[in-house]
Amino acid sequence: VGCDRSRNLVDICGEKHFQAFVCDALSVPIRSSSCDACISIAVIHHFSTAERRLATIRELARLLRPGGTALIYVWAMEQEYKNQKSKYLKEKNSSKNKDKEMNTGTAQRPLNDQGPDNSSQDPAWSDQLLNDFKDESCGAKPVAEFRLPVHTNRTSFHSQDLLVPWHLKGGTKKKEENVDTVLVPSGSKELQELSPVFHRYYHVFCEGELEAVCRSLDCVRVQKSYYDQGNWCVILEKL
Repeated sequence: VGCDRSRNLVDICGEKHFQAFVCDALSVPIRSSSCDACISIAVIHHFSTAERRLATIRELARLLRPGGTALIYVWAMEQEYKNQKSKYLKEKNSSKNKDKEMNTGTAQRPLNDQGPDNSSQDPAWSDQLLNDFKDESCGAKPVAEFRLPVHTNRTSFHSQDLLVPWHLKGGTKKKEENVDTVLVPSGSKELQELSPVFHRYYHVFCEGELEAVCRSLDCVRVQKSYYDQGNWCVILEKL
């Protein structure tokens, strides 16, 4: 059984005859202690406070029966670990865009230049204020002027709290949507509007951070903690 915040993604699951429903990871409408196993892949790093990230893991643990296990993946601050670059960084050369940045407020990227979670990532700065804490651990630079940096595609992270541009593909922009657009040169050198650009929040985890959050819960024990291609991962067991 799957669940997601996005109605569109849940509808796709239904079309493929999978069981899925819309819900919030902070409040999953499933009976406590009813699941043999749960997975949370690339979800918890979207919650903007330490309290909400902890609450999400606590909710995941609530669903597990005693002895049940959970697998959690979050994006890692360390995209180069033990002298090895992640696949994300290694793909930098193959995904370079040669188009020059134009005066549209964002750099130009082809739609097929996708990062984790299918997001194109452009260098820019957001006007969104950072109301939560500014974490300077693991060598991260403090966020300048209370603004969230927007991550540059295929590069190392310089802040734990950042925004990743998301180019909506295959959709039709509604008139009431107040979003930016990206203009890129077409083959005939004419400018072509491609898609709306949204900015998604990420908190990238430092080494040991996810494990420490999990260990703060007395209802689970950490079976395994490891690094996998730019992600920090934990396997939990419900006590």
